[in-house]
Amino acid sequence: MNAKKPPVPVPLLMVIGIVAISFSSIFIKWSSAPVSVQGMYRLLFTALLMLPFARPYSGAAAALRLKDWLMLGCSGVMLALHFLLWMGSLNFTSVASSTMIMALEPLFIMLGAYILYKERNTASAMLGMAIAIFGVVFIGWGDIGLSAENLKGDMLSVGGTVAVAAHLLIGQKLVARMPSYLYSLIVFIAAALVFAVYNLLTNTPFFDYPPREWGIFVLLAVVPTVFGHILFNWLLQFTSATTVSMNILGEPVGASILAFLLLGEQLRGLQWAGGVLVMAGLGVYLYAGRKKALKVQEALSNAS
Repeated sequence: MNAKKPPVPVPLLMVIGIVAISFSSIFIKWSSAPVSVQGMYRLLFTALLMLPFARPYSGAAAALRLKDWLMLGCSGVMLALHFLLWMGSLNFTSVASSTMIMALEPLFIMLGAYILYKERNTASAMLGMAIAIFGVVFIGWGDIGLSAENLKGDMLSVGGTVAVAAHLLIGQKLVARMPSYLYSLIVFIAAALVFAVYNLLTNTPFFDYPPREWGIFVLLAVVPTVFGHILFNWLLQFTSATTVSMNILGEPVGASILAFLLLGEQLRGLQWAGGVLVMAGLGVYLYAGRKKALKVQEALSNAS
């Protein structure tokens, strides 16, 4: 557990990030471009927006070791794989189903954090996580179909969830010894290059898209990436990857509501009830995490 405090309360920043990433599936649904192209330009445009502010981090970049560069490359590959699989899942299943499956992310994070970092959670935190995941199951309960097409979308979403869990776990290790801004910039460039290679190998066009598609690419870069993924990467300095991934559970709630309003995807009673459970679970988890952080700070104060 990190003991540093951010200039703005973590819960407020989490809410901003959740709202931002909730728009991701909407923009993807609006686009008719291949998901590998959407992902490439999403990451490329984000990196271009970040580059003008990267000069203060040149010294930190020069101090990176070969091992750090290899880990950054692995994180970029995992991020590209996450986007490729998860964004692809939206071609076969609904927003509610795809984002509901993303709720498995904290389980993979918890397992990986325990194996790699010996990170443990309190019983109340586990209860909050269970309530939230149960709520997310409610959200997608009436929407998951048994057709081969829906099953394909579900499996793609599961694969994307495993990939982003690996990306976050690598990030937690790296941002402990390098600026989060530099970490995000390098990882986004690496992931964009992975997509570029993939598009070259699959003969996917790079430029033949109408102005509307380019507008969506920009929106994907600014809204869910800058105010979502970059914000969550930055928060890894102040809280654990498990906590970050837990708060991303709010995405199914926001995305399902936006899909209802903007895409006409219907929400059933179970999905509304699930939204309430998710937010309740998030509240329990955040409260447990806050109590744990206060205990850590108290122990550090007593030790000094």
